[in-house]
Amino acid sequence: MSHATQLSNDDFLGHPKGLYVCFFTEMWERFSFYGMKALLFLYLTKYHLFGDDAGYEVIGAYGGLVYAIPVLGGLLADRYLGMRKAVIFGGILLVLGHLGMAVEGEQASSVNGVVQRDDAALLVFYTSLALIIAGVGFLKPNISTIVGRLYSEDDPRRDSGFSLFYAGINLGALFASLICGFLGETYGWKYGFGAAGIGMVLGLGMFLWGQRYLHGKAEAPDAAWLKAGGIPGLNREFSIYLAAVLAVPVIAGLMWAVGNGVGRLGEHWSPALALMSLMMTGVIIWFMQFTLSQCSKVERDRMIALMVLIFMALIFFTLYEQTYGSWVAFTDRLLNKELFPSFVIREGTPMPWSIASLLLAPLSFVIAAKLSDRNASSQAPKLVFTGIFALVLVLLVRDLLVLPQTAGSLTFLGAMFIVLLAPIFTVLWGWLDRYQLNPTKPTKSAIGLLFGGLAFIPLAMAAEQVGSTGQMASVWWLVLAYFILEIGEMCLSPVGLSAVTQLSVARVAGLMMGTWFLATAFSEVLAAQFGKLASIEIPEGEAINLVEAASKYADLFWLMTTIGIGCAVLAGLSIPLVRRMMHGVK
Repeated sequence: MSHATQLSNDDFLGHPKGLYVCFFTEMWERFSFYGMKALLFLYLTKYHLFGDDAGYEVIGAYGGLVYAIPVLGGLLADRYLGMRKAVIFGGILLVLGHLGMAVEGEQASSVNGVVQRDDAALLVFYTSLALIIAGVGFLKPNISTIVGRLYSEDDPRRDSGFSLFYAGINLGALFASLICGFLGETYGWKYGFGAAGIGMVLGLGMFLWGQRYLHGKAEAPDAAWLKAGGIPGLNREFSIYLAAVLAVPVIAGLMWAVGNGVGRLGEHWSPALALMSLMMTGVIIWFMQFTLSQCSKVERDRMIALMVLIFMALIFFTLYEQTYGSWVAFTDRLLNKELFPSFVIREGTPMPWSIASLLLAPLSFVIAAKLSDRNASSQAPKLVFTGIFALVLVLLVRDLLVLPQTAGSLTFLGAMFIVLLAPIFTVLWGWLDRYQLNPTKPTKSAIGLLFGGLAFIPLAMAAEQVGSTGQMASVWWLVLAYFILEIGEMCLSPVGLSAVTQLSVARVAGLMMGTWFLATAFSEVLAAQFGKLASIEIPEGEAINLVEAASKYADLFWLMTTIGIGCAVLAGLSIPLVRRMMHGVK
């Protein structure tokens, strides 16, 4: 077989088949992750009767650790395991963690103002969170790095490939909200969390099936070293796995401490935040030492430019993560939920048809890939793939129209707009590039920050409307807010992931991808702290005071608007300097 034929057989719809393996693996991983996240705040406050402050603290610490641990996962994959083994091990931990979330225990009750909770179920809950945190640490940075390795450095398809990969993330998030968010609040929390666990099982299966399309680009740097002795009775590879498993109870203890207000270092410093601060300090010290002693001037400039882009991402995701905290609480309490009331099924309890879509979408690629392997010039693979995706779209539209929406299920809006916008932005960047008008990565990041700030204006206006009328506002304010926010995300996040693979020194690419997620970790914690500014503590047996609540939410949303726009202006002023430090990287 000629080299040209190999390239032809390896491509599907203009991109390597390995991209689609990563696409669907990440789709199911994000389905499980966002399915749980859509329910988490509501589950804590409605089922286990946590207060708003405690609920924000838990989701902030959980989200922070989920994105902090990838620093270690990226390092272990870079130095020892290789990305393929790290993704598989992370997938196994994620399966166990998500299935454990289905153990909901007895619902909490309040007796004479004292909340009685099921401590055994909460212990399982914290352990499950710890397994998910550890699993994401191994899977998340490494599957993104695999995508980067599927393309050469000068391949013009890189940005569009990452945009497609990002669409996979959000396709999973879209299904997660419609399925897990709906099932959890309608049928019972365990059904929503259980569906997330099943999704992760399927994601792991997809990755194991598609390894041949990675062509060895994700293997360990030194396979012989891994097979050598480590802990007595185990080789070094399984010694690493054992160490990760032993870390799970420690992480679970941290989550328990956060949930119970134990070990706080002042009003805002939880044990989880202290751990992440220690990790960030370590990364900064390493970064300074590495760039000063082991990099050429060009490499050092590029690494510094990358850190500036990472800082922009930290600010953006501080804004973005309000969507799973204050936005969910605001939607639950102050917005009508129905997008199209005349179409909604009112009788019985409907089932999401998107469950079938979740299975059909990756199945379409499996079939198309096999057909393409046999005959790369055949049109059958494209017809199968696009035909099944058309059916997926029909089933999706049905669910959007007829399912009674909840605050958790409405988080699908963000993912829906990303899925819709991804092909538009993919074409847009390619079209602008042909005319040499494609904005640089710093410019795209600054634009993303601007839209991130603007997204809070519709919600601030909705809150003011509730405050003036005493009536719930329309859900379409939320739709507009998500649309604006996701324009910003499409400008900033996919090109940011691509920048990590382009601007990093190759031998530390996984660690820098972990640093990207560590910045996101701090954004999670910061988002939780900002969300607490709008905490509403409702006395037992009383209804929420809509006017008072609306005032708190309006103040928070206007504050986030100011932060977003202000940081966008600063980012815009830094563009010329950052662009020069990138030394020609586009």
